[in-house]
Amino acid sequence: MPDAPNSQPPSKKPGLRDLVTAESMIQLAFAIPGGCLVGWFVGAWLDRHYQQTWIAIAGIVLGAIAGFVQIYRTASRFLRNDK
Repeated sequence: MPDAPNSQPPSKKPGLRDLVTAESMIQLAFAIPGGCLVGWFVGAWLDRHYQQTWIAIAGIVLGAIAGFVQIYRTASRFLRNDK
């Protein structure tokens, strides 16, 4: 007996797709805070190395920008796949 026309092939399980989507959304939740933390740590190290006081703040800003870029790339990928 042939499969129903709406059934999906065994290689594309909807449960796995939902888990991958959830994992990507969790990544988005950590993108900006993680980028800010990494930028702050690198900036603080550079502050100590070069005896400056402004590099850590620049690192936080650059980390936040990197987080926003990651969110934009992930969101655009999901929007492109939904069509």
